[in-house]
Amino acid sequence: MLERLWYGKSGWRWALAPLALLFALVSGGRRFAYRRGWFSTYRASLPVIVVGNISVGGNGKTPVVVWLVEQLQARGWRPGVVSRGYGGKAPHYPCRLGTSSTTAQAGDEPVLIARRCGCPVVVAPKRADAVRLLEQSGEVDIIITDDGLQHYALARDIELVVVDGARRFGNGCLLPMGPLREPMTRLKRVDAIICNGGTPAQGEYPMALVAAAPRRVCDDAPLEAPLTGPVDALAGIGHPPRFFATLTGLGYELAERVGYADHQAFDRDELLARFSERPLLMTEKDAVKCRAFAPPHWWYLPVSAELPTALLDTLLPRLPPLQAPGPDHAH
Repeated sequence: MLERLWYGKSGWRWALAPLALLFALVSGGRRFAYRRGWFSTYRASLPVIVVGNISVGGNGKTPVVVWLVEQLQARGWRPGVVSRGYGGKAPHYPCRLGTSSTTAQAGDEPVLIARRCGCPVVVAPKRADAVRLLEQSGEVDIIITDDGLQHYALARDIELVVVDGARRFGNGCLLPMGPLREPMTRLKRVDAIICNGGTPAQGEYPMALVAAAPRRVCDDAPLEAPLTGPVDALAGIGHPPRFFATLTGLGYELAERVGYADHQAFDRDELLARFSERPLLMTEKDAVKCRAFAPPHWWYLPVSAELPTALLDTLLPRLPPLQAPGPDHAH
C-alpha cells in the first residue's frame, strides 16, 4: 500500500503529513546536531567512501560497492567493506566474514560482496566498530561502507548516492508520506549521484546493470546450454519488477514470478516445494541465501554495474593525503 502512495498520485498521502513532519524534525535535528559536533563522530585513520541513498528500498547500492572495490583493486588499492549486516545476527560484533559465514549471520549483501570481491568484509550495527577492526588488521588502505549515508556517527570523505532511475524519488515526500529518508536538498552535499537505469538528470553519472550468463546456485557452475521453454523467477530485493524485466528483456518466458521483501529470510521447504519442476532464475543476492539447499535446476543471474571510469577519476583526488599504493606496489 505504501508503495502505491509513494510512487503513485494518491491524495491519501496527506493523511500522513503530521508523521512526516515529526520525522523531518527528528531526523533534521539529529543531522544538525552531528554537523555542529554535539554528537560524537568517529573519524577513521583511513579514507572512507559511503555508498548510500536518500530513499528506502533497493536502488542498486551493492553493485556499485562491488564496482568500486574492483576498480580500486585494479589501481593498486586494498579496499575493505563495512556494513550494518541487516537481516543477519552474528555471534559477536564486529564480525569479519569468513568462507563459512552465512546470510543468517551477516546478511545477504555482505556475503555477496565477500564472495564476489574476495576483500575483507566486516559487519557491525555500529559501523565505527567495523571500521576499527579493519584499521587494526593492517590489510586495507581504504574503506567502503555499504549503505550508511544517514549513519552520521561515522565520518566520511566521499559520499555517493545511488538513485533508481525508473522510480526516482517517488512523490518527493519524507517518510512515511513518501519514500525519502532525507529531503532532496541533501543531494547538494554529496560528491556524486549515480543513476541506476532510466535517464540521468543533469550532473548524474549513468549506471547500467549488465547481466552475465546464469550460474548454478548450488555450485556456481556456468550454464552450458541456454534454458529453453518457460522458467520461474524469484527476487527478494528492493524492487523485484526490475529483475523480472531484465529476464524478459533477455528473452526468458516467465511462467511464475515471485517477489519477496528485501532481506526476507526464505523458508527452505516452501521454496523446494514451490519451485520443484521448471528451471528457476533468481538474483545473485537471493542465491547466497539458497546455496546450501538449492537443487541443480536453480540458477542465478550475476549482474555487474557499468559506470563511467571518469567517476573514479573525479573522486580520488578528493581523498585526504594518504600512503596511496601505486599499481606497482607489492603487497
